[in-house]
Order: sequence, then structure tokens, then C-alpha cells
Amino acid sequence: MLLAVDVGNSHTVVGVFRDAELVHHWRLSTDPERTSDELALMYQGLLGFADLDFSHNIHGVVIASVVPTVTEVYRAMMARYFPFPPVVVAPGIRTGIPLRYENPREIGADRIANAVAAEALYGGPAIVVDFGTSTNFDALGRDGDFLGGVIAPGVHTSTEALVSKAARLPNVEIAVPPTAIGRTTTQALQAGIVFGFAGQVDAIVERIEAELGDGVTTVATGGLAEAVYRTCTSIDHHDPWLTLKGLRVIWERNTH
Repeated sequence: MLLAVDVGNSHTVVGVFRDAELVHHWRLSTDPERTSDELALMYQGLLGFADLDFSHNIHGVVIASVVPTVTEVYRAMMARYFPFPPVVVAPGIRTGIPLRYENPREIGADRIANAVAAEALYGGPAIVVDFGTSTNFDALGRDGDFLGGVIAPGVHTSTEALVSKAARLPNVEIAVPPTAIGRTTTQALQAGIVFGFAGQVDAIVERIEAELGDGVTTVATGGLAEAVYRTCTSIDHHDPWLTLKGLRVIWERNTH
């Protein structure tokens, strides 16, 4: 079995694959203060819930991380507790897709994994919209090459900034309100957040599609996609585990 780990700024998404099937998955908070031993204990507990053990059932690990200090902790954990090195999405890794970026080292590992998954599952041209700490839009050309994209403030990031600056605005659940015209402050905030970000997504996707040409497939992923993508008109597919699927493909391309 393959253990796939996507370390984001706010959350870490973990999956276990049996061949190409994602059989288990978990979402954790990303804590830069955890030590390698604490990580090992945490993973042993998670896998134990699935009647698995990382010293007996896991034959490979692939990691994408946008938090460099956490990446090093994972490397240390792997060196101590696993009999094989992990595949870490970093410069020099085989992705199978051309990266048409002026400096490919600047591309986040999660963006690369998303692009690999989109190319493998849908082909090009395609757009991946990843709702996380930031909202990332990544564009694939007709031949599946990574062309670049857009990085916008994330849903939670923007909402927390607004609430922190306005003393009378409460924290609210990010959910679709019953109407666009809010009858309460909570509904008004929800309308601004959900419909505002949906409008942003549709506008940016429209501009990218104009540059990519006809036949574009748009895929939504990320922890906050569920609350927003249904109100968008530009999303063709929702795949909450797209990044993990891309990591599996990257692992195969670097171990076979």
C-alpha cells in the first residue's frame, strides 16, 4: 500500500492507496511544532484505526509539502521509522508533464500534484481550482503541459481578515445562504463569502479559458471547495482527493 501525504499551510491530507484505489483518507491540522517522533506516533494511530501498520503494510510514501520545516520533519521520521526513502515532490522529481514556468522551483508541490492528476484523469486543456489557504487556479495546455496560473486569497484567509478588522462582524459557518439578500448579519456575510468567491472563480476561469481555447475541463478540489463550487457556473467536476491522486501518479513515475 502507498501512503500519500499532502502538507498544506493549514491542513495536511493523508491517503492510503491500494494500487490505484484510495481506500482510506484523513484530514489533519498542520502543526510545524510536531517532532518526527510525534508524527510517527500520530500516523501509527491513524493507520491502526484502519487495521494497518506502517512497518508492515506500507510499501511506499509520497509527500507534497508547502511548509519547508515540516518537510524536513517528515524526512527525519521516514529515515527513522521506514525502511525506504520517501518520494518527495521537489526539484528534480519526475512529474511526466512539462512545466512551462519561468522558474519551476517556485511552483508549490500541491500545484504540481494537482496538474499531474488533472492531466492523467482529464487530459488538456484543463484548469484546476484548489480551494485552500489560497485559492489556486492552475492551467494545463492542450498537450497537458503546466502553463502557470493564478493565486488568489483563500476563502478562510479573506474571511478571517475581514472579521478581525470589524469588531461587530462574527465568525460564521461558510455555507450557502438561502438568498443572496441576507436578512441577518450571518446571512449577509455568508452571501458575500460564498457568492463573492463563486463570482471570482467564474470570472478568473472565464479569462483563463479565453487564453486556453475550446474544450477546457475545470476541476475543483481543496478543503473549502464543497462550500463554494456548487454555486459556480464554471466547474465541471469536483474531486476532493485530486492532490492525493496526483501524488500516487508521481510516485509511480518515480519508482517504476
